[in-house]
Amino acid sequence: MTDPLLFNPHTYDPSHFDDETRRLLRATIDWFESRGKRRLVADYLDRAWYSDFLEFAAEEGLFATFMTPAAQAGGNPDKRWDTSRNAALSEILGFYGLNYWYTWQVTVLGLGPVWQSGNAAARARAAELLDAGEVFAFGLSEKEHGADIYSTDMVLTPDGEGGFRANGGKYYIGNGNAAGLVSVFGRRADVEGPEGYVFFAADSRHPDYHLVKNVVDSQKYVSEFRLRDYPVRAEDVLHTGQAAFDAALNTVNVGKFNLCTASVGIAEHALYEAVTHAHNRVLYGRPVTAFTHVRRELTDAYLRLVAMRLFSDRAVDYFRSAGPEDRRYLLFNPMTKMKVTTEGEKVVDLLWDVIAAKGFEKDTYFAQAATEIRGLPKLEGTVHVNLSLILKFLGNHLLAPADFEPVPTRLDAADDAFLFAQGPARGLGSVRFHDWRPAYDAFAHLPNVALLRGQADALAAFAASGDAPGKEQGKDLDLLLSVGHLFALVVYGQLVLEQARLTGLDEDVLDELFAVLVRDFSAHAVELHGKDGATAGQQEWALSAVRRPACDAQRSGRVWERVEALSGAYEMNP
Repeated sequence: MTDPLLFNPHTYDPSHFDDETRRLLRATIDWFESRGKRRLVADYLDRAWYSDFLEFAAEEGLFATFMTPAAQAGGNPDKRWDTSRNAALSEILGFYGLNYWYTWQVTVLGLGPVWQSGNAAARARAAELLDAGEVFAFGLSEKEHGADIYSTDMVLTPDGEGGFRANGGKYYIGNGNAAGLVSVFGRRADVEGPEGYVFFAADSRHPDYHLVKNVVDSQKYVSEFRLRDYPVRAEDVLHTGQAAFDAALNTVNVGKFNLCTASVGIAEHALYEAVTHAHNRVLYGRPVTAFTHVRRELTDAYLRLVAMRLFSDRAVDYFRSAGPEDRRYLLFNPMTKMKVTTEGEKVVDLLWDVIAAKGFEKDTYFAQAATEIRGLPKLEGTVHVNLSLILKFLGNHLLAPADFEPVPTRLDAADDAFLFAQGPARGLGSVRFHDWRPAYDAFAHLPNVALLRGQADALAAFAASGDAPGKEQGKDLDLLLSVGHLFALVVYGQLVLEQARLTGLDEDVLDELFAVLVRDFSAHAVELHGKDGATAGQQEWALSAVRRPACDAQRSGRVWERVEALSGAYEMNP
C-alpha cells in the first residue's frame, strides 16, 4: 500500500510542480534507483567520493536550476530559488543518503553570501559556475572557535592596491576540496570591531588555497583548509562590516532549514526497511509485529515521522511568505533545526529497538541511517543553542499575538527573493506571531488535541505568572531549556495542526499523533520538576501540567493497519 503521508520513490509523482521541476526530481530518483542499493551501500562503506552524482547533477543542470535565483537566471523561467521544491529535493537526497544531501546542502550555504551580495560580478560568476556543474562551500567555522564569528582568526591585510592578502584556516567546511567558489568569512587586520568583518570569494583550486585534510572518516569531504597570502581582489569582496556579519546569520536562516527535510528522508527510508523486516520475521512462532510493544514502537515511529513531515511542509509556507513585516520564519527555522531533527533520531531509535541486530548489518540502509541521523541536530550549533534561540520568541508567541493574513500553501513557481534580502540580523524580540490558539481550536473535538491545548494554556499562564523564570534564573540555562522544550511542543503542535487542516489529514492519525505529543509534554514537565534550580512554585506547576493521553483501542488499531501496510511497500532496487 502507498501511504500518501510518506515519500515512496516507486509511486512519487510531484504533479503540484511545474514540468521541469517534476522532470528533475524524477530524474534524481531514477538515477539512484538505477544504481541500486548494493552500489549505494558499497560506496558508503568505501567512503567513495560521489563524483558520479555530481556528474549527473551537472549534466541535468540540477543545482543550477534549483539554486539560481530568478535575478541571475538570464531569463530562464525554470531557474529560481523556490523553497518548496528545494525542500522536496532535500528530502529525496536524504532518503538515499546524507552524504548526497550534504554536498547539496553546503552548496546552498556557500551561495548564501553571494546571492545576498551587492557585487554583481560575483553573482554573475556564481551563476556561471553553477551552470558548469560546480559545487560551493561556506567558509565560516574554525578549528579553535567553531562558528563563533566574533573570534575569527581569518585575517585580511591590505595589499596597498585595493585588495588584501588573507591568512588563516577554516575547519569543518563541506565541499572545501572541490568548490569552485568558497564564501569565506574573515576580518581586516587594520579595522577593529564589526566594521572590520569581510566576506570574500575564494577558489579551492588556487595555489594559495591549501587543503589540509578531510576531518571526518566519511564519504563526504568535510575539509580543513588554510589560506596563505591568498590574494583577495576588490572584485572578490562580497560584504564588509556589519553586512558581512548579517550575511553569515542570514545564510544560516536560509540554508540550515534543509536539515529538517534531510531528517525526514532518512527516517522514511529507515521506516520502510524496518517495518518490512519486522513484519516478515517470526519469533516464538509469531510475527514480530504481533507483539504489543513492537506495535506501539513502530506506531510511535510512524506518527513522529508524520509530524516531522507536516511541520516541515508548513514551515516552508512561512519561509516563502516572509517579508520585512513578517519574520515568523525566524522561529520556525530553529524549530526545524532542533525539533524536527531530534524527532528523526527518536524515530530511528524506536525502529532500532524493534529490528535490533539487523540494524548493524552492512547490507542495509538502516545501518547508515542510524549513524547519519545523529549528525543533523548537531550540524548547526546543538540542541541547546537552537532551544536558546527559540526561547527568545516565547513571550510574543504565547502572550502577544498579532494580526496576520492567513498564509496559504505555497507550491507556486515563484522566486523567494526575500530570503536574500533579509536585512539586519537583529531585533528578534520584536518579531510577532499570529494567535496559536485557532489551530488547536479547529480540532478541539479530538481528545488528545484538546489535552495538549490545555497544557499549552497552562504554559502560557505559567509564562505570565510570578513563577516564570526571572532575571536571576535566566542564568540557569539547564532549567530554561526544560521550559524551551515545553514551548517548542506548543509551536510544533500548532504547525502540525495547520498543515493537517490544509491537507485533510485523517483524524485517527492526528489524534494518535497528539497522544505522543501529550506524553512528551508531560515528560518535559516532569524533567522541569526535577531540576536543581526549580522553585517550589515551578515544581508544583510542572506536576500540575502532567496529563495522561486519551486512549482508544479501536483508533489505535486503525492507525496500526496503516503502519502494517508499509511492509513491502518500498524496497530499493537491488
